[in-house]
Amino acid sequence: MKSILDRAKGIQLLGLDVDGVLTDGRLYFSAQGDELKAFNILDGHGIKMLQKHGVVVCIITGRKSPLTEKRASDLGIKHLLQGREDKLIALKELSEQLNINFPHIAYVGDDLPDLSAIRASGLGITVPNAHPFVRKHADWTTPSRGGEGAIREVCDMILDAKGLLEDLHETYL
Repeated sequence: MKSILDRAKGIQLLGLDVDGVLTDGRLYFSAQGDELKAFNILDGHGIKMLQKHGVVVCIITGRKSPLTEKRASDLGIKHLLQGREDKLIALKELSEQLNINFPHIAYVGDDLPDLSAIRASGLGITVPNAHPFVRKHADWTTPSRGGEGAIREVCDMILDAKGLLEDLHETYL
């Protein structure tokens, strides 16, 4: 079986769940009923760097949230699929649209609705705060929890596998 870095080298599309992956999985509501979410800025910069280097990033989520739409827009994510309970079908549709085969897809999820997409992808990733059954079936579990920089670790790992991370870091010196 190919190593995680070998698989990451060929990734062309990164699919992301939201709650529990891009956030800590908690839902916050104000007294007026407004939904609040906290996104990690490190994740955002990682996503921007990955996109800048040719990897398409998409968000597939079962919930519909204007906050997720705003975050995706702020990060330049062009493929936002909200209200999609079947993550695998959504990912298949997007892979066909973009002509990217599953061995070239990484998907990050944390709960049972993500499991089929994790298992079908060339690189199935989860976070330490994921459901134990999901962790059991993922190819890799990030060191950091969802909402705490896990997606930055995924982005850095993919960029490193492609031989881009060191030069990218040098540009900031």
